[in-house]
Amino acid sequence: MPFIVLGAIIAGVLEEFLPQQLIARILPKSVLPSIVIGAMLGLLFPMCECGIVVIMRRLLRKGLPLSASIAYMLAGPILNVVVIGSTWMAFYKFKIAPEVVGLRMGGGFLVACITALIVHGQYKKYGYSLLTAMAMPKDPTPTPVATRPNKTENNKFDGKIAAVQPLEPVEMAPPRKTLLDRLGNISGTALHDFVDITVFLILGAVLAGLARQQIGHEKIAEFSQQQPLLAIPLMMILAILICLCSEADAFIAASFTEMHISAKIAFLVLGPMLDLKLLMMFSRVFKLRLIITIVTSTFILVLLFALAVHGIYEANHWTGLPIK
Repeated sequence: MPFIVLGAIIAGVLEEFLPQQLIARILPKSVLPSIVIGAMLGLLFPMCECGIVVIMRRLLRKGLPLSASIAYMLAGPILNVVVIGSTWMAFYKFKIAPEVVGLRMGGGFLVACITALIVHGQYKKYGYSLLTAMAMPKDPTPTPVATRPNKTENNKFDGKIAAVQPLEPVEMAPPRKTLLDRLGNISGTALHDFVDITVFLILGAVLAGLARQQIGHEKIAEFSQQQPLLAIPLMMILAILICLCSEADAFIAASFTEMHISAKIAFLVLGPMLDLKLLMMFSRVFKLRLIITIVTSTFILVLLFALAVHGIYEANHWTGLPIK
């Protein structure tokens, strides 16, 4: 809840102070560089997945390209200093913190960028029809203009007929907003986003609570020892069901001390990108076609990445288990 409040406030500030044309001027025109920048935005706006959806929606409305917005939404909850620090602390005592942090950050970055490229392909075909009305980018508002005579030689009166005076536009500065006006706009935007998203957070929390009643820690640990390769998809499903915050999930992953590192990485990469509450939050931003694309892409890419990590560890005869 605190992170949704913070995310809503940041979204309100972006809505009020970030000029729509600024993003277009700053971002590269090429797709791949803009996706990479989008994936790294979490370093500027450190936010867990609970609050990042409202920020991403406001950036999208301000003109951030859809592909870059997707990259930020998926990578932002992983590639930020708070999550990097919490992941390091969770695995520090097991002596595998550097590799877990490196694999989590690298995996999150790759999955986010590849998924964003896939979404860009969808965008080229369907355009902004992939978005709900609440996430549709605003059309730039034309600047109010006045007119004044254009000073040319044709405007002189020759005693018979006065030539028509061509007019040229004169830009008029928009009315200045007072501090109270700006604070009111920020508060209104933040309150709207907070109420809009909190409904889905509460519903997702209820579903996660029900899932935890049926899934026991001991059952998962036992299964992972018997079927280490099948533990990867099992941990991915667990990440979707229990809806953990990306700033705390590393401590849960670290508690599975006998589980192969590949299954932990699958849990730590997918969880911030996809869970029950996020699926419901997505419905406020994306149409069903885009939701299916994001869910399918992230799940398959994380699975492939975790299987590759498992294969590399096995090929080099590493255990992938913590050093106690």
